[in-house]
Amino acid sequence: MTDQNFRFGAILMTLSTFVFAMQDGISRHLADTYNVYMVVMIRYWFFALFVLALAARRLPGGITAALRPRFPLLQVTRGVLLAAEIVVMVTAFTLLGLVETHAVFVCYPLLVAALSGPVLGERVGWRRWSAIGVGFVGVLVILQPGLRVFSPAALVPLLGAFMFALYGLLTRYVARGDSAMVSFFWTGIGGAVLMTAVGLFHWEPMSAFDQALMAVLCCTAVLGHWLMIRALEVAEASALQPFAYLLLPFAATLGITVFGDRLEPNVALGAAIVVASGLFTLWRARKTGRGAVAGGP
Repeated sequence: MTDQNFRFGAILMTLSTFVFAMQDGISRHLADTYNVYMVVMIRYWFFALFVLALAARRLPGGITAALRPRFPLLQVTRGVLLAAEIVVMVTAFTLLGLVETHAVFVCYPLLVAALSGPVLGERVGWRRWSAIGVGFVGVLVILQPGLRVFSPAALVPLLGAFMFALYGLLTRYVARGDSAMVSFFWTGIGGAVLMTAVGLFHWEPMSAFDQALMAVLCCTAVLGHWLMIRALEVAEASALQPFAYLLLPFAATLGITVFGDRLEPNVALGAAIVVASGLFTLWRARKTGRGAVAGGP
């Protein structure tokens, strides 16, 4: 990987995290007014059209090849899991706001490292276990159990982080037999099928303004994933992973300026601890030759 490719990949990855942050802000606004399942369902309809077009154009054998994955059950599980994780996260936005939700969710790389042993059979050394432990101290600093009235809602983004970490690990597992394009195809199709089966029962009429916002949300979902795909085409995922952490300041800025969220001192301190621990685990993963999970929810 050349320096030029890394710089271009870093720019694309930064842009993708910015787009994902804007997408989260729109999702929060819409979910405050309409049913979460319907909002995510419409978003997935456009996402499914995107992956169908992408597979037909760029996958050898086209859609027919995508329909014959080596790990069909795991591919369906991945798609369903990511869709459910998005529902959980959008719900968390409405309960906690963007700042606290992303401050907790940012621990997902630590969960990836912790679960890589039982899921992928990878060895996790004591240094990474120490970083994982420190990272979860940061999560406790954010949640402050015992120091205030603990809200069960604070566990919602933690559940989302766990689901996204498991999705990432399953993605790494199926990469042993399926191409990235096949996995991307099943991410969109599996999620669209699940959300359609659920979301149609929660259909609500939308105002003209919110219909326009819904269209923007669908476009940002496609644009964000396209930027991420292009970034991963020109640079290594492990090298780009640190840029995924930019989602936290982007989303926090949006939450504070648009939605009136507050950045509490414990949230800022805890998020800094979690990010530092996550960066250390990524550094250890690169040093030992293990892959990283790039991207965002």
